[in-house]
Amino acid sequence: MKKGTPVSAIMTKHVITLKTTDNLETAESLFKKYHIRHIPVCSGSKLIGMLSYTDLLRISFADAVYEDEETVDSMVYNMFSIEQVMAKNLVSVSSNTMVKDVAELLSKREFHAIPVVDDGKLVGIITTTDLINFLLQQYED
Repeated sequence: MKKGTPVSAIMTKHVITLKTTDNLETAESLFKKYHIRHIPVCSGSKLIGMLSYTDLLRISFADAVYEDEETVDSMVYNMFSIEQVMAKNLVSVSSNTMVKDVAELLSKREFHAIPVVDDGKLVGIITTTDLINFLLQQYED
């Protein structure tokens, strides 16, 4: 195992982001288009929240018992803003944080993605999938 690997070596650097002025339908289309489950929400270059696909599912299925799913999603999405649904009190790490430390954080908390922030600017995102892929690479060497 490569000890001392910084998170910058395995994080996603080209991060899809949302603004608070975007709507939840936009968010859903980004989740589906890019096959991702977490989208940081920014105001300018400042990270202010994180929206997960699970957050969207939670609100859209709340009212979708016997209704047309797409109609319900649109109605529910129009009732909430991204700011109302996103997680706000985020844990973040810097790009020089060691992979082991990030793995410990994710194993002890109930989230699956951590934004990577340097000097107040979002520079990446690290997910449990990134960690699993890193672990798998250790067996290929």
